[in-house]
Amino acid sequence: MNNTILRVERLSVSFATEKGRLTAVEDVSFSLRRGETLGLVGESGCGKSVTALSIMRLLPRPAGRIEAGRIMLENTDLLRLPAADLPGLRGRRIAMIFQEPMTALNPVHRLGQQVAEAVHLHRPELDEKAVGQEVVAMLKQVRIPEPTSRVKAYPHQISGGMRQRVMIAMALAARPDILIADEPTTALDVTIQAQILSLMRDLQAETGTAIIFITHDLGVIAELCHRVAVMYAGRIVESAAVETLFRSPRHPYTQGLLAAIPRLDRTPKAPLATIEGTVPALDTMPPGCRFANRCPRVMERCHLAPPPLVEVGEGHAVACYLYS
Repeated sequence: MNNTILRVERLSVSFATEKGRLTAVEDVSFSLRRGETLGLVGESGCGKSVTALSIMRLLPRPAGRIEAGRIMLENTDLLRLPAADLPGLRGRRIAMIFQEPMTALNPVHRLGQQVAEAVHLHRPELDEKAVGQEVVAMLKQVRIPEPTSRVKAYPHQISGGMRQRVMIAMALAARPDILIADEPTTALDVTIQAQILSLMRDLQAETGTAIIFITHDLGVIAELCHRVAVMYAGRIVESAAVETLFRSPRHPYTQGLLAAIPRLDRTPKAPLATIEGTVPALDTMPPGCRFANRCPRVMERCHLAPPPLVEVGEGHAVACYLYS
């Protein structure tokens, strides 16, 4: 039985800029199974959020454009759906939690009103009383204390962690099949971050929702995800089960990321490992491997053409000429 609910196949996305149309995401492919959490990890600007917005069909228009690929939600290609069908898809089948909840919540509306709007939109069969009960139940589900009184609060009257919990409640209003979380813990301190991660893990166990978790933090990946895809400069360079990736990273970029994580068993105050150089700008992308200018194991062929993503083990793929 095929347990895959989402397949992104050879997705390429470009944006119109002053320097012409530039490709931000190129030839990206991955799949998501029911009930699992897939991590998309990489430096800022590597294309993680653009990939998520492409799945939601929320790219800014007309600047953003999907140039190629397919996004299959079971047997439906989301890129071929007419615009009129998208509102019924968003929230009900695929929902998204954005990075900064203060900009996503309306500052002049009470929290209860905003959660109720999401419930009304996706569950029109409920009357006002049932909607109110559902709102309180959802706030309770995301571990907000005293939910009956919190529904009357405004966003500025609660903490950042509480606001993020409200966003999770709104995203889960229609009990979606897939939840995309775009760095939902970035602006939170580590204690609140741990609470949000624990909450998402518990909610996934309760609801069975599949999650795409976007982050630049490998610690979060290790804590929450089942599988991980590492992105660099708009391409996926390695994908594997989380345990496999941490135990046996193959791509030099992945190895560099893991080496840069502080460890308790290292000499105190020793310099942290770094990856020399910078990510190439969109208008100066090299024709070959995009990591070649920073790679300690670069070869001549790396500069000629981008390496294909090849299997190096069960469920473990790497885009590097060291393995092809």
